[in-house]
Amino acid sequence: MSTWEATGVGSHPGEDHFEAVRVVFGEVPGLPYLPELPARGVGADMIGRTAALLIELPVEVQPSGWRMADRPGRDHQRAVDHLRRDLDALEELGHDYSGPLKLQVCGPWTLAATIELKYGDKMLSDAGAVRDLTASLAQGVADHCAEVRRRLPGVTEIVLQLDEPGLPGVLAGTVPTASGFGRLAAVEEWRAEESLRLFDDPIVHCCAPSVPFTLLRRAGVRGISVDAARLRRRDDEALGEVLEAGTTLFLGVVPGTDTRLADVRVIAKPAVDLWRRLGFPADKLAGQVVLTPACGLAGASPRYARAALAACRKAAQVLRDDPASGMQG
Repeated sequence: MSTWEATGVGSHPGEDHFEAVRVVFGEVPGLPYLPELPARGVGADMIGRTAALLIELPVEVQPSGWRMADRPGRDHQRAVDHLRRDLDALEELGHDYSGPLKLQVCGPWTLAATIELKYGDKMLSDAGAVRDLTASLAQGVADHCAEVRRRLPGVTEIVLQLDEPGLPGVLAGTVPTASGFGRLAAVEEWRAEESLRLFDDPIVHCCAPSVPFTLLRRAGVRGISVDAARLRRRDDEALGEVLEAGTTLFLGVVPGTDTRLADVRVIAKPAVDLWRRLGFPADKLAGQVVLTPACGLAGASPRYARAALAACRKAAQVLRDDPASGMQG
């Protein structure tokens, strides 16, 4: 795992998918990933892109957003086409690549909190609809992973990331109804836990406050991806238990939008400080923490996106080469 060092969260700026794939393979070669380019519009966004993978659950765009549809239409096809072009670029540029590859999809709870039923509220309001959605997504993701393996036979493992920014709100009962006038009932933790077990050893990315660390540990996820700036002291106990269980922490240490990047030791500091605070041995840090941008890079300039990934990789090398760096005092 320690060879992963650094990676990105998923989204990139612009519309040039070939260039985005080139940047990823060039800047984070330890754990490259299939970048997402939401600037291309409908179907390239997180929800539409993942909905394109659903089995027998077509979607369409309405003025209120994504909604279940009777049959696949233009919006669904657009999402499928974007993904196919991305896979073509990945295959062309990564044909001789050998190593792990990360794929990102929207998780079932964020999807259910966003997509509306054909006639009614969000899918989250109907437990049966959520079950169907989760099963469809799990099968669609398995098929997607299998296709990537066929296209890139040198890939040694697929690292699956579920993007779940909506999960804390789902658990807290703060997701608004489709009308916006009410809130949908909170989902029991065991349901969320059960659904995550349907996916093959995922990393769960959550850039929202109140990441449910204990639930994710119980669900047995292989990694948790968070923004270092959102961690609070009250998270320490649950996060310590997660790390003690051997879970990999993907820690967001550089902003996702353009800024002046700090020195690599400053970038590495949140990981060092957290590790010291939790009382773990310095020589375990580089093997269990992967550095990333704080969130996706869709809002950044292409130049900054490249620099942010490079900075994460260089900061991770500081942790590897000098594991006690900054651990004293």
